[in-house]
Amino acid sequence: MSENLGAAVKEICRAHGHDRTRLMDIVRAVQEQFGCVSGEAMELIAKAVSVHRVEVDSVVSFYAFLSDRPKGKVVIRVCDDIINRMHGADRVAQAFADELGIEVGQTTPDGTITLEYTPCIGMCDQAPAALVNDVVVTDLHRTTARQIVQELRRHLDPRRLVRKLGDGNNAHELVQAMVVNNIRKPGPVIFSPVNRGEAIKKALAMSPVEVIRAVKTSRLRGRGGAGFPTGMKWEFTRGAPGTKRCVICNADEGEPGTFKDRVILTERPDRVFAGMTIAGYAIGADEGILYLRGEYAYLRAFLEDVLQKRRDENLLGNKICGKEDFNFDIRIQMGAGAYICGEETALISSCEGLRGDPKNRPPFPAQKGYLEHPTVVNNVETLGCVTKILEDGPATFNEYGSEGSSGTKLLSISGDCRSPGVFEVPFGITLNEVLRLAGAGDAYAVQVGGPSGQMVSRDEFGRSICYDDLATGGSLMVFGLDRNVLEIADAFLDFFIEESCGYCTPCRVGNVLLKERLGKILAGKGEPSDLKYLQELGETVKLMSRCGLGQTSANPILTTLKNFRSVYDALVKEATDGLQPSFDIHAAMSESEKITGRKSVHFLA
Repeated sequence: MSENLGAAVKEICRAHGHDRTRLMDIVRAVQEQFGCVSGEAMELIAKAVSVHRVEVDSVVSFYAFLSDRPKGKVVIRVCDDIINRMHGADRVAQAFADELGIEVGQTTPDGTITLEYTPCIGMCDQAPAALVNDVVVTDLHRTTARQIVQELRRHLDPRRLVRKLGDGNNAHELVQAMVVNNIRKPGPVIFSPVNRGEAIKKALAMSPVEVIRAVKTSRLRGRGGAGFPTGMKWEFTRGAPGTKRCVICNADEGEPGTFKDRVILTERPDRVFAGMTIAGYAIGADEGILYLRGEYAYLRAFLEDVLQKRRDENLLGNKICGKEDFNFDIRIQMGAGAYICGEETALISSCEGLRGDPKNRPPFPAQKGYLEHPTVVNNVETLGCVTKILEDGPATFNEYGSEGSSGTKLLSISGDCRSPGVFEVPFGITLNEVLRLAGAGDAYAVQVGGPSGQMVSRDEFGRSICYDDLATGGSLMVFGLDRNVLEIADAFLDFFIEESCGYCTPCRVGNVLLKERLGKILAGKGEPSDLKYLQELGETVKLMSRCGLGQTSANPILTTLKNFRSVYDALVKEATDGLQPSFDIHAAMSESEKITGRKSVHFLA
């Protein structure tokens, strides 16, 4: 046993109170120090926190950013979501591979640099982008990829790759990122000036019940996409039996094409933390957790500093603002690369030091959530709205938006448009108006709400962005006339297959079958009956899956079938002889032909 490993693991576990619920933090710390969480390390961790080794192994094997085998000291993760692909991510990855002399998924022979693909890292407005360890590099092309490799070979320090700092707090001494905010249209709610402490002091002058009533009066609905009334969720949580409660901020925006929360956390973190504190007061909680996605680790030191300043100003901690019976503090829980953790029960599992597996509902988090305590889970934008409601009052908040959707909505717009970025717009705005703002007047299709949302055709661009029409968590991906919507749907299915937790058969198997049949159609071998198959299977996956991921994973098929039926119809045909070839002998033999270095002499046709 390595003495260095033993001493380090012992110290890491001690620093986290030998608490098995902090297992995520423990394995992340071991990975950061040793480049992996080896079997030996797992044994040591399991003993220190009094769990079985298999429980540690299950966590390490679940998250994409964790590994039980050594990787390079530097890991380059090229983002390969559809927007990055459109901007040349594959060419960038190939340039990295050529310069490193390896393939994607491999490590250089000297063990220093690993090259991988990764799903959306929240940088679609500045694609192609990659993570080099925790350092974000944006606007890549083949030349810069080669230069990055040459530089890393000299110093192996990703921080030295940042030559130009982004705007706003991206240039803060604790951030130092080349990321840019791309705030194209700041609005009156989230991006309005913050008066530190004002909202909390106004909340504390009211009773918790009155605070909840104010949030209900504002008609604020969750900004994550589902749109559940925030005040009602708080009321349920406050009324649930139990002596301890918790507030969790979901900052795991893993939906491809979404990056608004990244900008809020960079420029308005006080608004989010104030919203969490107000929620804590309203429901009677003393603990708050910000679940920060692993891809945004570059913001952690900055956010920890903001939290400490709030403690110093008595806006967090004991007796907040002199309120004798109100104690509330916030800790940051890092994720480690798992889209499923954006689902609230999977997020709670992760906060508890477990695999990010969704939980069965009921009971709902408001009844039994984090460590079985009644728990409120709100996303970053929702909590930012709470602060504004307490600052200006619910009536002012209701002045913005539409009849069924009050306030404003932050949209992350990317793809085939002249001005990708973040737009704060009033609910009720039409999709046409939004596209004009983004410089996408000639769009052919728009994916509203990320891959789990819906693909909208030109005929529907007059629809409104609101909960009663086009509901979205914030992602709008724009596709021009030269894009193939079925290839886009195929890419989305790739994403869901990769990110499924694998728990239930409809999601684990159904999405693979959907992709196989779509592939047949794209290859020109589809029949009209395949469209019926896709429709029925998609509806089955949607109905029978256990959690939100599976329940929306068939949407790329179902919404393109609905809105782009002519594209499918043009690719399918009846077999003239009543038979349709289901096996491609040439494709099956291609690998063996590569190995032998010659074409088959038996199948020349």
